Amino acid sequence: MKKIIVAIDGHSSCGKSTMAKDLASKIGYTYIDTGAMYRAVTLYALRHDLFYPCGNIKLDELEAAMPDIHITFRFNEETRRPDTYLNGEYVENLIRGMEVSSHVSPIATVGFVREAMVAQQQEMGRAKGIVMDGRDIGTVVFPEAELKVFVTASAEVRAQRRYDELMAKGQPASFDEILENVKERDRIDSSREISPLRQADDAILLDNSNLTIPQQNEWLMEQYLRVVNE
Repeated sequence: MKKIIVAIDGHSSCGKSTMAKDLASKIGYTYIDTGAMYRAVTLYALRHDLFYPCGNIKLDELEAAMPDIHITFRFNEETRRPDTYLNGEYVENLIRGMEVSSHVSPIATVGFVREAMVAQQQEMGRAKGIVMDGRDIGTVVFPEAELKVFVTASAEVRAQRRYDELMAKGQPASFDEILENVKERDRIDSSREISPLRQADDAILLDNSNLTIPQQNEWLMEQYLRVVNE
């Protein structure tokens, strides 16, 4: 069976990572969470005081620091999924908190950050056999991907999922704060000048507002099998 690139794009907190991880695990592909890469850069920026009090980024300092920001993924035998590491430190849980979530969209709009991350992502996918999710995988990173999916859901549904995820991890959370964050990230992601979030012309749209995880996984597997058997 031929190896392909599966590109899954879509709005924040719409379940892209869950379905991408599950598919990769089932078909033996490598899963790459590009959103985690931008979150890791954001965590680095927060730790090194690279935001002004107003929320703007100290661009010159961040650009100078980019060579020192190394993001890797290591397979977790217990969860059967990859974890994110920043300069060798396990940061999988840290990058999912609200502080990082509130700052990641501005970081992801910075040209030199995206250039560095895209270069790393393209290198990871050179041999194919990968499932990658993010905001611009099917439009910028791998426009030649054999299977492209664009995932969305209502803002309220996505906020509830994010709230439930944080509560399950024992992290404090406010539904109203998360909903506002989801809407603001949608606005920033869709209107940014560099690599705005948009559905690729040849991507398949999936609105999973009313789907269970098993249902969306079954749908994605059907799309994968259709492409590899063409």
